[in-house]
Amino acid sequence: MTNKSINQLLIDVDPDFVTGLILTLRIFTGKHSDGALIVDSASCPSDPCFSQKTCDEDSFNFYIQSGAANVLAAKICVQNKMVLGGALNNAGSGINIVILNGKTAEVIKMEHFNMYSGDVKPLIDFLTNIEKGSIVLMASFDEPSTKLNDEARKLIADLGSSQVKSLGYRDNWVFVGGKGATGYTSFEKIMKNDNAKNKYDNWPELISLDGCIPKYLE
Repeated sequence: MTNKSINQLLIDVDPDFVTGLILTLRIFTGKHSDGALIVDSASCPSDPCFSQKTCDEDSFNFYIQSGAANVLAAKICVQNKMVLGGALNNAGSGINIVILNGKTAEVIKMEHFNMYSGDVKPLIDFLTNIEKGSIVLMASFDEPSTKLNDEARKLIADLGSSQVKSLGYRDNWVFVGGKGATGYTSFEKIMKNDNAKNKYDNWPELISLDGCIPKYLE
């Protein structure tokens, strides 16, 4: 199966904007003899947060989706509500981060850091100032690793990441950890950039992750 060109990756926005900005990802693979397009459709769900996982009272749910190439932004949802994404115009190229109160799931702050042409110092400062007991959700979009130095990687590893040490050029990556965590989290996925396997030419397929995060108990 041949790779699908990023030039063929289009995003249609549903006109019913008030219901949550429905995004559909369509890959055009060719034409019929009559000129009609052949469509291999990989549609994002009409619910922008997709996961409707039910968690017990001592935890809260989340859904994270990496970006797709440099076209579809990353997305982070908490308690079935989108808190970061293209529809909210608050996601960006690089590493997207949402910090939650570990007891209430309230969003404390969020930011995105350009790791291709930006500076790693603001990311290091941001990570250093995360308070103990906070939940940290991260999602890559486009290129997350070029400026990611050893200091930044260690700060993320200290939050529970086992994959950040190998995060490379244009890899897709999603992660949930916590300040004060011991050991590695089970909430992490990575899709390596591999031209022999990539879905969109020079970018791998998007990845997603959902689950129930235990509340922080002192």
